[in-house]
Amino acid sequence: MKVYFNNSCNICRAEINLYKKQNIKNIDWIDITGNKLAETETQKNSKTLLRRLHVKDGEKIIDGAEAFLLVWKKIQKYTFLYTFFKLPIIFTLFSFFYEIIAFFLYLKNRNNFLNKFFTY
Repeated sequence: MKVYFNNSCNICRAEINLYKKQNIKNIDWIDITGNKLAETETQKNSKTLLRRLHVKDGEKIIDGAEAFLLVWKKIQKYTFLYTFFKLPIIFTLFSFFYEIIAFFLYLKNRNNFLNKFFTY
């Protein structure tokens, strides 16, 4: 499984670093910041990748709240999150709030991303 995340976002990076500390062998952590290969592998443009967490599981690309469920399911320490947030009503609320938070993080961090790669 490959997890595509925005390493230029401080909040995103901090959360992913917590997961990385679990040393799960079957998860590849891919920073999408300026990563053309990630765009090719996911068939998503950089804006779309920056907007949400993405997971490639086999040939399927999953994004947003559902992607978090897949990550939590694979990390034993976080399976309780998977179990709780997959409940239908909880997942609906989780998805709704994830989209709001992800949107504001995207707005906040897109300028950081642009400044990093397009400074004069």
